[in-house]
This record gives sequence, structure tokens and C-alpha cells, in this order.
Amino acid sequence: MHHTLATRFARHNARQISAREALTDDQLRQVVPSIFAAEAHDSRSDKYVYVPTIDIVQGLRREGWQPFFAVQAMPRDRTRTGHAKHMLRLRRPEHITESEAAEVIIVNSHDGTTSYQMFAGLVRFVCTNSMIAGQQFEEVRVPHKGHIQDQIIEGAYTIAQDFPRLIDSTREMAALQLSKPEQRVFAEAALVARYGEEAAPVTPDQVLRRRRTADVGGDLWTTFNAVQENIVRGGLHGQRRTDDGRVIRRSTRPINGIDQNVGVNRALWTLAEGMRALKA
Repeated sequence: MHHTLATRFARHNARQISAREALTDDQLRQVVPSIFAAEAHDSRSDKYVYVPTIDIVQGLRREGWQPFFAVQAMPRDRTRTGHAKHMLRLRRPEHITESEAAEVIIVNSHDGTTSYQMFAGLVRFVCTNSMIAGQQFEEVRVPHKGHIQDQIIEGAYTIAQDFPRLIDSTREMAALQLSKPEQRVFAEAALVARYGEEAAPVTPDQVLRRRRTADVGGDLWTTFNAVQENIVRGGLHGQRRTDDGRVIRRSTRPINGIDQNVGVNRALWTLAEGMRALKA
């Protein structure tokens, strides 16, 4: 049996739990209490339709979807902790013996900061890398009004209809070889997706470095995976030059925030899809 790993992130701005077996309510309650909030945050009006995320999870469990990963933000305003933004990754248990599994990703909060959002994703078990598909794939948003529960379960099926196309896309990426200059261009664009206008503290060669033998190879899929993991997990040693010319050494930070995780992950997938289209 694989043990459940509960990880408290640095700076206490998020807490997460993941496992190779489906997570139970008790495990979820200990780490991501906001999915069990008994009512919406005080700031919400009467028009706000409140359905606890755990009710959605129960509905999806009945349809054969199980949560294997959950993360919740830890807001500065501690009165919002019980209603804070959270993300769950659900998959069908029959896929967990495969090297990769498609997932439905749900993002929600009970303090009005977000509608229910759903995306397609993919987890690679070799490195427990969790990716989120880019703009070429379905995205479902359900506002907090009307028959939310039915719309979300329907949304999960809408997302799942994209799974075969998602898997096909990864196979096509794996079949495309990239030259060294092409890999470098991919890494440079990925660093822009992560750092925007500021100078990246690490080089393209650093984010291209493979962490495991399964990712050694010059194809687009392994390149994408190596870059995604290095950027999302952080821990690369880099340096930054200050305005007065001093050089400060620092390690890159992991991406802990839910919005940034979704944004960067989707941008990297969109970048990989763009490279695939160019090469094809």
C-alpha cells in the first residue's frame, strides 16, 4: 500500500494531500477543511447558491470518480480559512495502474472568490507530475446559482469526453523529436510563462535538466515534462542581479498558489501544443 502524503507548504500559504489510493473524507477533512464548509462565508448574499464541495465529491464518487489529490489555500485573513479556495484532482480508480491517468480538476471556494471551475488534467505516476491541459481542451465554469450539483457532474463528463484527445496529444508529442535549439526555445518560452517580464533567476539549460531516466530523450513530451517539473517544483539554484549590480544567489520557489499553479500549468501545455502544431 502506498502511504498518503500530507504536505504543508512553505510559508503556510497552502496545504495539500495526495495518495495512490482514493482519499477518504477523514483524510480530506484533516488537510483541506474548506471543502466541508457548512455554509458560505458571511460576505455572500442570499442569492449565492451554497453547495459544499464535499457534496459534489460525493456525487462524483457515485459516478465512479475518486479524489486522489487536494490542496487548499491558507489565506492571510484566518476567518476565511474554512471557506478558502481549494483544488481537487479526481480520477477513475481503474486508471491508477497505468503510467498516466487523465483527471478532472475542480477549483472552488466558498467565500465568493471563484466560481466552480473544471479542467482536464493528466498525472504521470513515474514522477507524480500533475499537469493541466491548455486552452485547446474543455474548461467548464459553473457560477454559484441554480442547480449547481447537476451542472458540475455534467461538467465532469464534458471534461472527460476530451480525455481520448488528451492522451492522443501526448502520444503525438512523444513521437516528435526536438533539436537542441528547439528544446532551448521551448525552455525560454516556459521561463517567460513563469516569470513574465522579470529576468528568470535560472537558465533554459537548468529547466531542461532531466530529474529521472524516464525523461531522458529529445522528444517534445519528455522535454515538456522535464521543464514543467523543474518550474513547478522549484529548488533550482539561480541568481538575480539587483539594481545596484550585486548578485544574489537564490533557489527557485515551488509554485504553491492554486491560481498560479493552474495558470502556469495551462500556459506550459498550450506552449507544448503550439510546438506540436508547428512541428507537425
